[in-house]
Amino acid sequence: MSNSYLTIKKTGNATITIKKSDFICSLARTKDEDTARKFITDVKANYPKANHNCFAYVIGQHNEIQRESDNGEPARTAGIPILEVLKKNELRNTTAVVTRFFGGIKLGTGGLIRTYTQATVTALETIGIVQCTLQKVIYVKVTYSQHKTLKNFLEKNNILLIDTAFTEAVTIQVAVESVQVEAFEKAIIDLLSARVSFEEGPERYIEHDYHLHSKN
Repeated sequence: MSNSYLTIKKTGNATITIKKSDFICSLARTKDEDTARKFITDVKANYPKANHNCFAYVIGQHNEIQRESDNGEPARTAGIPILEVLKKNELRNTTAVVTRFFGGIKLGTGGLIRTYTQATVTALETIGIVQCTLQKVIYVKVTYSQHKTLKNFLEKNNILLIDTAFTEAVTIQVAVESVQVEAFEKAIIDLLSARVSFEEGPERYIEHDYHLHSKN
């Protein structure tokens, strides 16, 4: 996976009703095709009386795997609209299943495309999108007199403070984008006149809320 990517905040769903038909869009993070297929199977099992369970998913750093299905709806009226919403929002490793309970009124080709699009967009807006950024954990050890200066610097520069330990010195645990580690450490040395020590920890993805509604 790249240094930064977008995905949904969590597994969830949202429902819209159009001309007496209910459309339930279920979303999940799916790391590979097996996970995506299992999620689709589970959604179908949750709604055994549904008329359709149309789906789309994107897998991989550059969405190398893209699949979609109309599941009995007219060709290109369901799966592709769902897939296009995922792609326009630049999501990775995400699966969407839109379950339809037919209400007796046909929507027509254009109506179906708009509705499956709307159902997916509504679910994304309800559940939320996050940006996952690869960051390195860094332990910064300073004196008590330096602590306030360092804390103010972190707040001013929107650097994530994970934890603070007070012993014979103050050790602050932060997360910094992996590509910015060298610049971060230099900035701290300049700020505190070099009287500071660093210990680098593991890399991990840190999530932040992200909004892309304008792209739908």
